[in-house]
Amino acid sequence: QVQLVESGGGLVQSGGSLRLSCAASGSIGIINTMGWYRQAPGKQRELVATITSRDATNYVDSVKGRFTISRDNAKITVYLQMNSLTPEDTAVYYCNLEAQRDRFSLVMKYWGKGTLVTVSS
Repeated sequence: QVQLVESGGGLVQSGGSLRLSCAASGSIGIINTMGWYRQAPGKQRELVATITSRDATNYVDSVKGRFTISRDNAKITVYLQMNSLTPEDTAVYYCNLEAQRDRFSLVMKYWGKGTLVTVSS
């Protein structure tokens, strides 16, 4: 079983910064991609940022230039540095991991329980 534990959420004023962390543990296998998604009240979950095993990154347009995703392979941890936060960034942020037991197996997706980020105006 794979566990993802997020931390770093909280309340911050507009223009402030937060750093989210997500540590993975368990029978992970080969990690393909780690990333962050978010879900604001009344909205669907959306991709925020992803990072591949080769450190290729992808961001949703609304966070480009403000958020930075990174990973520590030794710690099996992914980070999301969020700067210049606005009230529109308020959401529950979920960690995501895509991995395979081996290169012949299906890619499995795992989710953390989420961490709340609230940005006040």
